[in-house]
Amino acid sequence: MSPPVDPDDLSAAALKALVLELLAEISALKQVVAEQRAEIARLKGLKGPPSNKPSGMEQSSEPKPPSGGKRRGRGRQRRRVAIEDRVLRAEAPVGSRFKGYESFFIQDLVLQPVAIRFRRERWLTPDGRTILAPLPPGIDGHFGPELRRFVLAQYHQGQVTVPRLVTLLSAIGIEVSKRQVVRLLIDRQDSFLSEAQQVLRAGLASARWVSVDDTGARHKAKNGFCTQIGNDCFTWFGTTGSKSRLNFLDLLRAGHGDYVINAEALAYMRDRSLAGPLIRQLAEHDDKHFADGAAWQAHLEQLGLTALEVTPNPVQIATEAALWGSIQAHGLLTNTVIVSDDAGQFKLGQHGLCWVHAERLVHKLDTFTDAHRAAQQWIRGLMWWYYADLKAYRRDPTPDRKAALRARFDHIFKRRTGFVTLDKLLARLHANKAELLMVLDRPEIPLHTNGSENDIRCQVTRRRISGGTRSDPGRDCRDAFLGLAKTCSKLGISFWDYLGARLAVPGNPAVPPLRDLVGMAHMPA
Repeated sequence: MSPPVDPDDLSAAALKALVLELLAEISALKQVVAEQRAEIARLKGLKGPPSNKPSGMEQSSEPKPPSGGKRRGRGRQRRRVAIEDRVLRAEAPVGSRFKGYESFFIQDLVLQPVAIRFRRERWLTPDGRTILAPLPPGIDGHFGPELRRFVLAQYHQGQVTVPRLVTLLSAIGIEVSKRQVVRLLIDRQDSFLSEAQQVLRAGLASARWVSVDDTGARHKAKNGFCTQIGNDCFTWFGTTGSKSRLNFLDLLRAGHGDYVINAEALAYMRDRSLAGPLIRQLAEHDDKHFADGAAWQAHLEQLGLTALEVTPNPVQIATEAALWGSIQAHGLLTNTVIVSDDAGQFKLGQHGLCWVHAERLVHKLDTFTDAHRAAQQWIRGLMWWYYADLKAYRRDPTPDRKAALRARFDHIFKRRTGFVTLDKLLARLHANKAELLMVLDRPEIPLHTNGSENDIRCQVTRRRISGGTRSDPGRDCRDAFLGLAKTCSKLGISFWDYLGARLAVPGNPAVPPLRDLVGMAHMPA
């Protein structure tokens, strides 16, 4: 801001307003410096500053449990093994009377190495062919299915590092090297990678809503981003080098590689203000479906879009639209709401915003006077009250409640408090009214993205333990197995049983394809 001509000419009120404005600017600059220092510390591998404590809005709006009753426990877990009864004899003196048994229950684990040499018969047929006896089911390589399951569960679910796995296996009696353990983790895992992709397709095709989030990731010594997509029934992770909207649209295609110009793609172009003549060129051309990126790029060059230097970038908008057209053409996200934390790349289709992130902006505001603090607490109180009523609406949606909540939103976010920074924030939140109130039209969607933040925590833990990945198969396997483990947990399936079923461990219970279970979980009751 430009300095006043003469501060002595300012009144006391003007001086106070100037001081408050300067304090706000200083606070904003401090925040920028803190963010830059945190980024420098992250790049250097140093420990960053502590994160802000949660505001408590979500917990405060939950109904309080009745007082005086017994504390609710975790519930009885399903017994997974048969109980073996052993009778222990007691030496009693002559004349004693037998009074039955007193039970004492224990659980134990038998963990021992097994080495088997299969002597496979070889036969030479009269016509010169050699017949070799087949290996038992589940044998794939020189390590058995039980060992492969143990390694996968320990690494992905137990978050054990490769060196510690090698040490543990060696102590048990398994002769294995670090390279062999790495191969057990990433080699010949195509079936798991395929199932993870099928889970994503099933989720995007049948879910009424998904929540999304991302976090930093390291791959091949470069900074990247891991994106989470999921809901109450499934979780999927994808690590890439970008967090742009193009990248997010590519992930939402769930492995499909085509580009499609259809009604949804054309509507996307209009919403993003692409020039009308360019939209007509794409709409009137005979080619509407393109098998891959090379064919799509050649089409754009043929139409002359790549030579244009205008704003918005026609190539970017057209490519985003073709990706969105591909998503819709494959039956994904047809009536699905995407709930996010207001990151720009996630704003697609039917979009809802997280109320916890919205309230956090008010919670984190720097205040400088008692009036500022009072205004901040007043607005937070109104937001907490409104949030609790939104949760009540989700449980029992009615037209009257819907109309009342819409009117109250304007009453809260259009008010002016005299705290300039807070007033600007309220105006910004009011501009997001449609996305913050998506729940009024779709009561089934959540009001926050806490589920995504909980899901992506395992990726953060893996990053802190092992750093980044060094190969594309290693990155893909890490994302796939962590997503499959989370999906199994949400579906009530033991990840140990899931691995045993897929690796053909003898005696393991069968586990249906996860895509079928995800699709069934999304079916209306």
